[in-house]
Amino acid sequence: MNKVEFYCDIEYAGERVDSFLSKKCEDFSRSAITKNIEKGFVTVNGKQVSKSYKLSVNDYVEMTMEAPVILDVLPQNIPLDIVYEDDDLLVVNKPKGMVVHPAAGNYTDTLVNALMFHCKDSLSGINGVLRPGIVHRIDKNTSGLLIVAKNDKAHNHLALQIKEHSFTREYVTVVYGNIKNDNGTVNAPIGRHPIDRKKMCVIDKNSKHAITHYEVLERFSGYTMLKCRLETGRTHQIRVHMAYIGHPVAGDDVYGPKKVIKALGGQCLHAQKIGFIHPSTNEYIEFASELPKYFSDFLHKLQKTC
Repeated sequence: MNKVEFYCDIEYAGERVDSFLSKKCEDFSRSAITKNIEKGFVTVNGKQVSKSYKLSVNDYVEMTMEAPVILDVLPQNIPLDIVYEDDDLLVVNKPKGMVVHPAAGNYTDTLVNALMFHCKDSLSGINGVLRPGIVHRIDKNTSGLLIVAKNDKAHNHLALQIKEHSFTREYVTVVYGNIKNDNGTVNAPIGRHPIDRKKMCVIDKNSKHAITHYEVLERFSGYTMLKCRLETGRTHQIRVHMAYIGHPVAGDDVYGPKKVIKALGGQCLHAQKIGFIHPSTNEYIEFASELPKYFSDFLHKLQKTC
């Protein structure tokens, strides 16, 4: 059993306890929190409460989480495109279509399965048995570079850089439409969609600040190729921000138009560059990857229409 505890400050006074806990415990779903409340695993000032209980300043909230049933994640001999590797970390070029880590209903053929075969026991354990070594993620249908930590010291060092926004992450993408300005910044908070919980959206309530900088690389008839630099790293950030300004990512079947470009097999988005301070040498290092075939093929088609 895992236990979490919080004091309610003035910011959350008057808020329902289930809403409060969903914000404080982002690794747990709202439904899981509700079930725990119903089971009596949530107390306020030592007393069991209902999910609709409204908090007051300095209320002491305690929640006990039942340990999840963890299935064995097996190593698999899946080829990896390793751009860099040393005793502390790897930089991997993930292909489109590969899930980063196991989740319900998908415990095989992920990047983690491949990493466990390649690294054996040399992966950080901070994110638990389902996400060994995973410092940050990219979506299943986003290709490109991501970093993997081999030990907890390296993991903490790299995670702090991400938190402090000193971690370089640049993406290239093709979006619908002709973006007016050659460069710009989208500064709009991102949170869970209030109706469709599988989606994210720009929303003021229950959100986190999110900043994406973009620069036009090439213009086509009906499309624009961009370089996007993340200042923050929210879930689906580039996809949500581009849709928010009216230029969704080409091929995006979640945030784009209903008539999706099926040949792309998902969003046309590639994590092309990554840079960070090495946890052992304290030197800044940077890596870049070439555009994958699906991306370059799409560019060639667009260039022919110009």
